[in-house]
Amino acid sequence: MNSTKTATRIAGTNTRKDGLYLIFLGAGVILALVIYILLFPTSTAYYDFRPHYFAGRALLQGRDPYNPTEVLRAYQPAAGENAFESNLDREALTNYLYPPTTLTVIVPFAILPWRIARVAWLILSMGVLILASVLAWDLGADYAPILSGAFVAFLLANSLVITVLCNLSGLAISLCVIAIWCLMRDRHVYAGILLLALSLAIKPQDPGFVWLYFLLARGVNRKRAVYSLLAAIAIGLPALLSVSWVAPHWIPELHSNLQALTGHGRFNDPGPASTGAGTMVNLQVVFSRLRDDPRFYSAISYVIFVLLLAMWCFTILRSRFSLKNAWLAIAAIVPLSLLPVYHQLYDTKLLLLTVPGLAILWIDGGLIRWVSLLVESAAFFFTGDISGAIYRYSLNLLSQDANQSKTLAVVPVPLVLLAMGIFYLWAYIQYARKSGNRLEVAQPMVQT
Repeated sequence: MNSTKTATRIAGTNTRKDGLYLIFLGAGVILALVIYILLFPTSTAYYDFRPHYFAGRALLQGRDPYNPTEVLRAYQPAAGENAFESNLDREALTNYLYPPTTLTVIVPFAILPWRIARVAWLILSMGVLILASVLAWDLGADYAPILSGAFVAFLLANSLVITVLCNLSGLAISLCVIAIWCLMRDRHVYAGILLLALSLAIKPQDPGFVWLYFLLARGVNRKRAVYSLLAAIAIGLPALLSVSWVAPHWIPELHSNLQALTGHGRFNDPGPASTGAGTMVNLQVVFSRLRDDPRFYSAISYVIFVLLLAMWCFTILRSRFSLKNAWLAIAAIVPLSLLPVYHQLYDTKLLLLTVPGLAILWIDGGLIRWVSLLVESAAFFFTGDISGAIYRYSLNLLSQDANQSKTLAVVPVPLVLLAMGIFYLWAYIQYARKSGNRLEVAQPMVQT
């Protein structure tokens, strides 16, 4: 008997090691890319970090970070070889689109010279992304270590765009994943609360609905959600007061900046006339192909999301907390949260939090394990940088109709995310019904 237990324990340990080795392979791709960017920076390197850095720079100089002219004045001394950019680049740089709370995290970097700040941001954001990936794997490894390792490694290896652009989503999502690990493991809880607060302050639309789960889950989870919100307010308040002092009209200015980049035919317009819709994942991209009218495609997108959100909230409020139910609830809301408003492909790195839900369904066996594998694989494939690029390139080769090819390139991603959210929501409802009013304790297990 003792020898059997020892063999099982050794096999389980070896299986976890194999899963972790897969993570190292994915992390190796990111590290190699980071080294390449540091040695040979391209014109697109740090592209998405620039608007934040120079908005923070403008704020430090007492300028209005939401006034394109003021941001441009802060930018020009450091422009160097990029002084003469296209109008689109100039608009993307100077029309700041984030809330003042984001600048709380940016200002410490804006104090530094541009060449130092961008390197520090790249190293920080990618280091935290790798750490978050390891912790996401650890959560799924309790149930299926190799399967979890394969999906996390795939996501890491397909994170090239967010690495090159240095988009804020990388840091916001990573901090959210690390925070959830702390809270769900019940370890370093105060650090988890603080990290979730930082994530909310940086980019609230990414972690917001994950935070909502903890608020609805009652008990200690609700207390931690409230503490995170209070901490986020405290973190963002200095920047909010500073912006309000130097730019008392920042709210209409922010609205104006949004209109400048989301108007019909502009880069962030989800309609067919946009040049940037190919990388969006929100549902408006799909319904705009039926009718290019914001009132039409936005209304349908909101209705679908609100109905699914209501079912999700109702299930949380009617069921007792358990690890299994929690992971399935989070796996459902993560893809759904990307659908109602503007999100880009790099925001789908939040899918890291769906891996534990997949692992749980996988060890339960039966048909549901294969359906979950299919749904998860489709979502990770279409949202991956390399795999998605291969799909779009294949369409261009096979399709004779440019408009049809463009539609087939952008429509699958939101639809796959919608299918993923509906599937996990269905699984969550089923498991919540089975647990009934009993407090179910999930039993993690290692599959060899």
